[in-house]
Amino acid sequence: MNRPTNVRGPAQPPLALVGHGPGESPAAVPPRATPAQEDSEQRTGRPSGDGQVPARSAPQEAALHAELRERTADLQRLKAEYDNYRKRVHRDRLAVGEIAVANVLSRLLPVLDSLAEAKEQGEVTGGFQRIAEALHDELGALGLQPLGTVGAPFDPLIHEAITYIPDDQLEHATCTAVLRQGYRVGDRLLRAAQVIVAGEPPVGP
Repeated sequence: MNRPTNVRGPAQPPLALVGHGPGESPAAVPPRATPAQEDSEQRTGRPSGDGQVPARSAPQEAALHAELRERTADLQRLKAEYDNYRKRVHRDRLAVGEIAVANVLSRLLPVLDSLAEAKEQGEVTGGFQRIAEALHDELGALGLQPLGTVGAPFDPLIHEAITYIPDDQLEHATCTAVLRQGYRVGDRLLRAAQVIVAGEPPVGP
């Protein structure tokens, strides 16, 4: 029997006719798989023909979806924990930096007191004045803020009242003089301002 020549695809060996004895018609024996087909079957675990993968049952599909949801929840939980850890580390770094700056600035407060005293006596002039101004600018860039202004309302959180002077003309306690400047860095109070306070006379019992 002649093999067709217009069939696409790799040529297959002809069917072998095997006789079964006298009076029996020969039976067709399917060709053996090629080495490439045998290798494909060994790697995939299924025949290399056109066999379809059997559909999964409903319980199998439900189990796969449940496992997928569980793995997704685990990944989301890990991501949330990592984000919280990163934010906590960032806050800790900022806090450590603020503490370090506050400690350095606290050591410089006596220098600022000496400059303020020299300025009151008229000794801060010329080049020395420019140095003092540059020092105040640099400390301000680090976050140092002075506290205590004449005429400002008295605030016990940032002011230390050295003297209280009754004054009927004042409705609220007011800083009338600053004896020593106070300072803070951000929300951290380095030193309260020492002030003289005037206000309404205290009401007797």
